[in-house]
Amino acid sequence: MSSATGRFTVLHISDVHATEEGLLYGTVDGVGRLERVGEYAHSVGMTPEAVVVTGDLVQRGHPGAYRSVSRACARLAEIVGAPVFTVLGNHDDPVAAAALPGHGERHYGVEHVEGYRIVRLDSSTGSLGPAQLAWLADALREPHEAGSIIALHHAPVESPLPSLSKQGLADAPELLSVLEGSDTRAILAGHFHHSLAASLGGIPVFVGPSLAYHQVMDAGPDTVAGHDAPMFSLVQFTAHGVSAAAIGLQSPQPIFSRPLTHRSAPPEKADHVS
Repeated sequence: MSSATGRFTVLHISDVHATEEGLLYGTVDGVGRLERVGEYAHSVGMTPEAVVVTGDLVQRGHPGAYRSVSRACARLAEIVGAPVFTVLGNHDDPVAAAALPGHGERHYGVEHVEGYRIVRLDSSTGSLGPAQLAWLADALREPHEAGSIIALHHAPVESPLPSLSKQGLADAPELLSVLEGSDTRAILAGHFHHSLAASLGGIPVFVGPSLAYHQVMDAGPDTVAGHDAPMFSLVQFTAHGVSAAAIGLQSPQPIFSRPLTHRSAPPEKADHVS
């Protein structure tokens, strides 16, 4: 945890959908956007302790993209000065993904950063399965210093969109049973391509938006559509709680701009915003 701020900050990125060549849907450069997240964070003074990428690192059918993703993650780590940890999603190729750092022997594991335990899980099949859940129970048997952060692709909650409502983690009840009574501070997930916050058994769940495209929320109950609105999340832990904010990577033209002052104006001169 940063001694200067009292916060442990995670850049949460999800659903990159990198391609071997060309642009996804003629628009999306997933690898380039990974580096843009780092440049954005650096330019505004974000100082994360860790970066977590929750799956769908490449577009299905593009296994050759993992080399580029690996290089982009290394560059991202260099820019923000923090380690980058990745998990697999349903688009990922478990064989080709073995080329990624931390994925050589298996696609789940434990990382330790400044007193926090970051647990990476593999839900690339849509579920975790009994063996991985047993491993997780053993990994969480003893509390860690500042607690544990669980990272996986499929969220253990449902999307409010009818078209995605059954797309969450298949064995979510089993996962929550393992996490009950543990030191888990939050669950970070992706897959829905829209942000979502929930609480399960007292554990905050933050579904990060997609770096590739955002769901068109009113596309209809029988349609899945996306528009070019790349986003990531900033998740901050303190001794007392956790918060998350979705941040757009694009920069629309502002409707106003003025200098920020840290001095409070006298009541009679204070600005009124309606």
